[in-house]
Amino acid sequence: MPGTPNYTGLAGYSHDTVPQAAVLLVNLGTPEAPTAAAVRPYLAEFLGDPRVIEYPRLLWMLILHGVILRIRPKRSAHAYARIWTPEGSPLRVGSEALATALQAELGRRRPGPVRVALAMRYGQPSVADTIAQLQREGVRRLLVLPMYPQYSATSTGSVFDAVADAFKGLRWPPELRQINDYHAEPGYIAALAESVRAHWAANGRGEKLLMSFHGIPESYVKRGDPYFCQCHATARLLREALGLTADEAPMSFQSRVGRERWLHPYTDETVKEMGAKGIKRIDAISPGFAVDCLETLEEIAMQNGDFFREAGGETLTYIPCLNATPSHVATIADLVLRHAQGWPEFAEDYDPVAAADRRAASRERARRAAGDA
Repeated sequence: MPGTPNYTGLAGYSHDTVPQAAVLLVNLGTPEAPTAAAVRPYLAEFLGDPRVIEYPRLLWMLILHGVILRIRPKRSAHAYARIWTPEGSPLRVGSEALATALQAELGRRRPGPVRVALAMRYGQPSVADTIAQLQREGVRRLLVLPMYPQYSATSTGSVFDAVADAFKGLRWPPELRQINDYHAEPGYIAALAESVRAHWAANGRGEKLLMSFHGIPESYVKRGDPYFCQCHATARLLREALGLTADEAPMSFQSRVGRERWLHPYTDETVKEMGAKGIKRIDAISPGFAVDCLETLEEIAMQNGDFFREAGGETLTYIPCLNATPSHVATIADLVLRHAQGWPEFAEDYDPVAAADRRAASRERARRAAGDA
């Protein structure tokens, strides 16, 4: 029947399988290469998501495939090429490093069988493929953490859509928990403040600390998206941690596209205004991104640095994302352990010997049941 899921079973399942829990980190995604050919399918998936663009579907598909995907891939590929590393996309490399570090940190704190996996909302590794693989490996409890500190339907909401779609195809889905946001998490704010202080100690201090968040259309907020308020909360808490005023640490929103009004003030207009007013040096940080990516490394550090200088300023110094720094890893681990309370794999007193005994008993019961059948 049309629309009937093709259920993924548990081929090879055995009562000897060690039940595991997993933490699934999900980031935005990246093209496989900084080329127009690689960027085009990535943009088609990203901009084709109805959570991202809330225009009428038919009209938007005509615009997307008839205009945007004929023009934008080449321009975006050029931007990606400016930040691409020998190891690949900074977002992919940084996200993998964060997942690896979190695995080590959770292993240090808890003895149970807990996996940390990474998926991308758009591109590879996909959410659906990663969840299916985790299930095949015996994961029976799954905690999903989108790598977006502030919740928006365009980002975190879209990740939850992808998880739900993946679960539809599983015959025996794992138990599921999801983390909506961590915009006001004390450890997250402390880690941001620590990164700013370390940057000042190493590079000196600018006249302003500009906090730039990714923008969304203003109409989305009017429909109930909490993103705008959560960004302001993060900015206020970071100012308080650093002892700064709103004038010393203003906030702005970047990455707007199209003619619709987006959240403002806009980052590009803000840095131009600062340069025109005679401000010579500003520091910029992006507290809405967990890992450095195109929007931070190319748009803020490069593009907006050029805008600032062209307007009369001298230096825009970019403060990197938290990435896989120890303070960030510790914060994410704290968040995970709090949300995973009650799951046996996360218990401090998890006993692998007792778990093995339970598996042996389960195997014996299954053997007897098979003999009685």
